[in-house]
Amino acid sequence: MEHITSTPTIKTPAERFTGDVYLNLIEAPAEPAHLAIGLVRFTPGARTNWHSHANGQTLYITDGIGLVGTRDGHVMRVSAGQTVKCPAGEEHWHGATDTTLMAHIATVVGDGTTWLEPVTDEQFAQALASQTS
Repeated sequence: MEHITSTPTIKTPAERFTGDVYLNLIEAPAEPAHLAIGLVRFTPGARTNWHSHANGQTLYITDGIGLVGTRDGHVMRVSAGQTVKCPAGEEHWHGATDTTLMAHIATVVGDGTTWLEPVTDEQFAQALASQTS
């Protein structure tokens, strides 16, 4: 058994995120499970780039209100206490709304994240508009 008292908060790289996003790594992928777990905090308007995971991803929303979008235009509004499962290979993005922060615990098995281009301001605005109509 190992007790980890804290992990440093890091600012996520601008090549993979828009806006200010902060990460506390809870579990780094290692043998034998290759499980990665992180607490990710998004400031208002902040979001991931488009990306996919070879083995899927599970997000547990811990605070605030956010959005999760897919390439087919489906956008889900999420809030604290909800869980979203992104299937293997599905290109998606997630982040805060334009007015509220959002935090989630992200879990990924393996190191198969494929990072793609940023979600444009226009795509983000369309996602927001889809939630108010």
